[in-house]
Formats: sequence, structure tokens, C-alpha cells
Amino acid sequence: MAESRGLILTGPDRCYNPLMGISTKYAHADLLVIPDDGKRREIVDGEMLVSPSPKLLHQIICGRIAAALFRYLAEHPIGLLLLAPLDVILSDLDVLEPDLIFVLNEHRSILQDWVQGAPDLVVEVLSPSTAANDRGPKLKAYARFGVPEYWIVDPDAYAIEVYRLSRQAYQLAQTFCEHETLSSILLPGFELPVADLFRSE
Repeated sequence: MAESRGLILTGPDRCYNPLMGISTKYAHADLLVIPDDGKRREIVDGEMLVSPSPKLLHQIICGRIAAALFRYLAEHPIGLLLLAPLDVILSDLDVLEPDLIFVLNEHRSILQDWVQGAPDLVVEVLSPSTAANDRGPKLKAYARFGVPEYWIVDPDAYAIEVYRLSRQAYQLAQTFCEHETLSSILLPGFELPVADLFRSE
């Protein structure tokens, strides 16, 4: 067995070229063969993001947003709401798993085994372990691949930030605080009192 610059080489061909790069980029196929250990794995530009399973408060808030959207869609059937875990495949090297996904009826062609393309709305509820990714690489990826609207729900600030796409970048359209009512141009007539999301009972 030969060793060169910290790399252990085996087999008949033990030649090592230090100029030859080794790809470490991940793709969707890699996610499919990783055993399920309860962690969330996502890929942005080939880099894998790993986060632990969400805590109780995160799930309660997700459930309240989903319930409000399902009530709205029962009266205004303009699209389909989907819940995590579900892969959103923006490219082979960009695979994300938003907490909530909304797709308008006219864009249902992206709904296959997974979501194959940009949804119309994605929602992320911040956790201490995910906030940096939700505000950083994931926000940039959603914008780069044309997701029109992105909600960031911040339980610490009792607020919801609504970002809208403008010239391939997100602009913060509005921050809805605790005593305000969330609305969206994407969902005509939808209203959700922000305080309802963060109530203690």
C-alpha cells in the first residue's frame, strides 16, 4: 500500500496526480441512497446541508400556517399546498426541502414524484439550527431558480418576512409583526393574524 501527501492508495495503479481534482459535489441521486436517520439533508450548488429534526414549536407553527392555507384553498382552489418532507428539485445539484410548498394550478406540471422545478411559494420556519441556511444559501437558491415568493417565519421576533422576486433577487416586500395580519398578492383574499401563529395555547 502506497501513501502520498496523506492519501492512501491501493491497487495496481498507485500513481497520484496532485493536479487532478476530485469532485465532492452532491446530487439528488446521492440523497436517495443515504439511510433515513431523521435528519434533513438538502443540497445547494452541490454542497450538502444537514440539519436535525425540528423541535415541537417549529412543528406547531408549521401546522398553524398549513391549517390557515388549507382553509383558504378550500374556498379558493387556486393551487396545491404540500408539506415537508418533500424534495424540491431545482436542479440536480440544488435540492431543497421547504417546510411548506405552494404550487398554483397552472404550474402543476412540476409535480411529479417530487417537485421538479420552482414552486410559486415556499415557507421556512426558522430554528436555531437552520436560520443561517434559510437566510443564506437557501434564500439565494430559491431566488436564483425563480421562486416568486418566500416567507421566512421568525418565532423569536414573532414576525413573518415576505420576500418577492425582482430581477432574479429577493426584495423584502414586508415584515408582518405580531399585531399585524399576513397577506400576499399571490393569494388574493388570504389573511392570517400573525399573533395566531405564536399563541401559547
